[in-house]
Amino acid sequence: MEYVLKTEALTKHYKNFKALNGLNMQIPKGAIYGFVGKNGAGKTTLIRIICGLQEPVSGGYLLYGRKHTDKEIAKSRRRMGAVVETPAVYSAMTAADNLKQQYRVLGLPSFDGLDDILKTVGLAGVGNKKVKHFSLGMRQRLGIAVALVGSPDFLILDEPANGLDPQGIVEIRELILKLNREHQITILISSHILDELSRLATHYGFIENGRILKEISGKELEDVLRKCVRMEVSHVKSLAVVLDGMGMEYRILSDTEADVYANVPVSKLTAALAKEGCEVIAMHEREESLESYYISLMGGGAHA
Repeated sequence: MEYVLKTEALTKHYKNFKALNGLNMQIPKGAIYGFVGKNGAGKTTLIRIICGLQEPVSGGYLLYGRKHTDKEIAKSRRRMGAVVETPAVYSAMTAADNLKQQYRVLGLPSFDGLDDILKTVGLAGVGNKKVKHFSLGMRQRLGIAVALVGSPDFLILDEPANGLDPQGIVEIRELILKLNREHQITILISSHILDELSRLATHYGFIENGRILKEISGKELEDVLRKCVRMEVSHVKSLAVVLDGMGMEYRILSDTEADVYANVPVSKLTAALAKEGCEVIAMHEREESLESYYISLMGGGAHA
């Protein structure tokens, strides 16, 4: 498999704080890679290092097969575009002028393709409108447009849907899918909105305390996210006793709720619970979500 980015024991610390602690990750070419972790887990630090804004203390990374210490690493970085934290756009300038400024920064000889970029991100009709009059969603799409100058084939998006309303989130989602599927751009997305990320990502990397806990493909994750029966009962400890006796796998969610990962024999289970003085209040089938998988991976929702 060909990888756009590979990190090898990447480490970065600030005084006594280790932002990255021997991080290893691999982003396959053509992937939409969902980068998941809490605030302070190391996501933005990794992004800043890849973009050349910071240097690692130890370890390294390969960008399109070129080591970060290679004298020609800048050639690999020119194949990247990034929107880190907030879109770097000028409010007093028009959308078109923002793109022209990026053309100049990159030293491109002409503004060829500018109109196509605006069309791609859905801003074709507002190229001459000043950015200060843009909605947050339009600003976010303009930030992505600026990142697309120079025709990168690797795009880094740090919280692209942060603060957007539902319509803005849908527009960003459709744009990301379009860039990946129609333009064959590999995309790294850092996001807290796990439900939205699950609609996009083909691969995932879960980070905690500067280390990758798990890398998994979307297909593998689908196999892991099992169906279950969500049960609400009067006494969850009694439910645990009965389920243990029946050899069923489960996860306690609260004092009254649990997920049961088995074909539940309803009459047999309710009869056993009645003997324990436990009443079944409600039960329904559901599928485990990316969020619940993440919580479980991070050590939350322990079986107890």
